Amino acid sequence: MTARTMPARPDEDDARLRPLPWRRMAGLTWRQHRIALAGVAVLLGALAVWLWTAGSSLHSAYAAAVACHPASSPACTNLIVAFNGSATNKIMGSKGPGGVLLQLVPALIGAFVGAPVLARELETGTFRYAWSQGFGRWRWALAKLVLLGVVLAAATSVFGVLVSWYFQPYAGNGQQAPGLYQNSPFANLFSLREVTFPAWTLAAFTIGTLAGMLIRRVVPAIVATLAAYAGLAFAAGSFLREHYLTPLATSSLYVNLPGASTAWTISQWSTKDGRFAFAGNPPDSLVNQFCSSVPPDKIGPLGFAPCLAQHGYTQWTSYQPASRFWPFQWIEGGWLLALSTFLIVATVWLVHRRAA
Repeated sequence: MTARTMPARPDEDDARLRPLPWRRMAGLTWRQHRIALAGVAVLLGALAVWLWTAGSSLHSAYAAAVACHPASSPACTNLIVAFNGSATNKIMGSKGPGGVLLQLVPALIGAFVGAPVLARELETGTFRYAWSQGFGRWRWALAKLVLLGVVLAAATSVFGVLVSWYFQPYAGNGQQAPGLYQNSPFANLFSLREVTFPAWTLAAFTIGTLAGMLIRRVVPAIVATLAAYAGLAFAAGSFLREHYLTPLATSSLYVNLPGASTAWTISQWSTKDGRFAFAGNPPDSLVNQFCSSVPPDKIGPLGFAPCLAQHGYTQWTSYQPASRFWPFQWIEGGWLLALSTFLIVATVWLVHRRAA
């Protein structure tokens, strides 16, 4: 053995390389993805400033309306009308431009932060260098996914608290003046609260990472992430959410029930002699037969239900009370966390199985 071929440390020539510590991988993950994380911080920060500004005026209008006495005075009536007709109420609804923008945030994070995490290295071929280091491919993937996922979940949970604060006046907060607008908490951006917002963000992120691992190209992975997230969000909002707990049903005058203004109405139908008659609004033929003589100004919030009740029809309403809001939050957050865990495990397994 010559000086050229002799190892620098002969006593460790045959020793196995020690794996790099996790803290080294945390620093590497930060350096690789700090631009993407900075983009998320800027996006959430700008939305937080906007939400805080709009929410402050909304809370001020609510406080003024509640503090005004007597509530029946013209001045108080004007304050109530101003609160009910505020522009922020229209902008921040779940179907308003503000609500739609906020609901896009998890999808954007999943597409532009999650999808490139593995797809960029697989597309450029730099994964061969990364896997040859002393950290190991599965630990490399796990560290990236867990560290980035925790940071994103923590940031969006704080933003979810701000969203809940914004909608507090719509719930009354235990103080309610007659005539003040109230809405069901299920309708006020349910998926962007402090439990569901980080859960949906984490799910979008893990969908993106799995898409990146499977497709191995950044742009197609982004498109696939957006499509998969949209399908999952549509299925949850349209089919799954209302069945987390069995809806309550009542044949009483629904609008007169305590908490009816903040409950989530699932469906309405009518029966006659204990048998199903029709769903939703009564058919025109039935209205013309029994209720054609009812003046238009006598049709109240229950529609033709009082008229049809005189002819043996009973209107039923199934609904989820507002008191189930937080159980629903934890149920949705729970299954999304389970889904995200499964996607992380599947992604790491694919990384472990993939040939270099």
